[in-house]
Amino acid sequence: MDKDRARAVMEALEELYPEAKAELHFRNPYETLIATILSAQCTDKRVNQVTEALFEKYPNTAAMARLEPEELEPLIKSCGLYHNKAKNIVAACRALVEQYDGEVPADRKKLMALPGVGQKTAGVVLLAAFGDDQIPVDTHVFRVSNRIGLAHAGTPSGVEKQLQELLPRDIWSHAHHLLIWHGRRCCAARTPACERCPLNGGLCEKNTMEV
Repeated sequence: MDKDRARAVMEALEELYPEAKAELHFRNPYETLIATILSAQCTDKRVNQVTEALFEKYPNTAAMARLEPEELEPLIKSCGLYHNKAKNIVAACRALVEQYDGEVPADRKKLMALPGVGQKTAGVVLLAAFGDDQIPVDTHVFRVSNRIGLAHAGTPSGVEKQLQELLPRDIWSHAHHLLIWHGRRCCAARTPACERCPLNGGLCEKNTMEV
């Protein structure tokens, strides 16, 4: 897809979702990091239900670092994958306390060195907590980008690279939210609602590859 067509896609999605924004609830870098780790293979709605009580009880990295993973597990069990998530959250908070005085660093390399933090999570933290221009690729961004033709890559890192090359940097963050909203509200994995999609008029390649 060329840049003119990509711009038209973004304009169509902007018209459809003018209120597109992050749907996870967080107030600071610590909460952003924890909520994003919990969101893996879990809905934002469920994560928000869990973190409302979790952040009240453990409001910072120091408080979370004092826990054992087994103590955290029952509090986050409904988010799924809770054994690994609890282990990684506690380990990440301990690392932050030991290495960065409890502060979440605004640095991709340092973030990705934390337990449980990959490229997508680091990108979300940089975008949401620090206002950096990022276009993190979650399952929705990956699927929608490949399906409509914004990208043609088999890995999240490949999709991220292609989107960065195709889209102006100053819209990366908003494009991230637009693609997520479209994936959740229209371009679903198994049953995309093509009949009501505004891109279904020449802007979408309708790639049906398994993504």
